[in-house]
Amino acid sequence: MDEHPIAQYIIDLLSDTGCWHESFRHEPVRTSEEAAAERENYTLHQGAKAIIVRVKIPNEGKRFVMLVFPADCKFDGAKVKEVLGAKDIRFATEDEVVEITGGVRPGGVPPFGKRFGLQVVCDPSLFGNEKIVFNAGRTTSIGMMSADYKRFVEPVVAEIL
Repeated sequence: MDEHPIAQYIIDLLSDTGCWHESFRHEPVRTSEEAAAERENYTLHQGAKAIIVRVKIPNEGKRFVMLVFPADCKFDGAKVKEVLGAKDIRFATEDEVVEITGGVRPGGVPPFGKRFGLQVVCDPSLFGNEKIVFNAGRTTSIGMMSADYKRFVEPVVAEIL
């Protein structure tokens, strides 16, 4: 199966703007640990894990948000609720992820939530890495400078771990 076009979109964006990056193909992966095993020269902590959650915010309703943080960490639901002013939070279902991303399956969603119309919230610890790496589809990984990622995505930076 061919890779989702989001991978080429990100590679072209980085190339067209002269940003350092590298991309590589690998066997299909679903978890951060599986992806890290395929990536030489990167640690699990450099992996930018992108999770889509549905939040319920009083007087605003329900919406989806992308959380991004180092792949060796887990987010703290209470902190996410506090940052977003949410009453409730849950993981997006696989079907919701596929619909939101135009066909990217969980495990392959890149941390470019704006491309999918999502607000992005990043934990500041992600930017302690000079370089980050992430899946862009299930068989492509992309490495880039974390400062460039921050500039392109313009995430809300808040402690969510």
